[in-house]
Amino acid sequence: MKRFHVHVAVADLEQSTQFYTTFFNTQPTVKKDDYAKWMLDDPRINFAISVRGREPGLDHLGIQVEDANDLKEISLRLKQAQQPILEQEQTTCCYAKADKTWIHDPQGIAWESFYTTDTATTYGEDADFATQINTACCAPATEIIPVTIGKKECSK
Repeated sequence: MKRFHVHVAVADLEQSTQFYTTFFNTQPTVKKDDYAKWMLDDPRINFAISVRGREPGLDHLGIQVEDANDLKEISLRLKQAQQPILEQEQTTCCYAKADKTWIHDPQGIAWESFYTTDTATTYGEDADFATQINTACCAPATEIIPVTIGKKECSK
């Protein structure tokens, strides 16, 4: 069975931890000085927050799988999406060891597919995704590319 993953960058970890503890009606499964995570079964979600993002808000989304075969299946599908992919083996991220596949959707939202194999004592490593920069939980971020729509400039 797979578990949906959401990682939110927050400005104040203690305030946000209190909020989500109340909202989920349970204490975090993992609590560090810069990170908190709730592994919920209803709804089935791995919800994490940290103060390590560039700015508060959605950092990335993901799917956590329970075995290497599920990760391989997702990775093969993502290769058909015709977007750059970053595959990592036994990387340290969010106080865990995991195999991962990263991709960005057409809007630039980072998606992480991962299989956790062990815990770790450090937050993690930086991801190198071509010319892209890092965000919370080691996620590669897309470059901000100005796009002109009519006379209005937007960021892509």
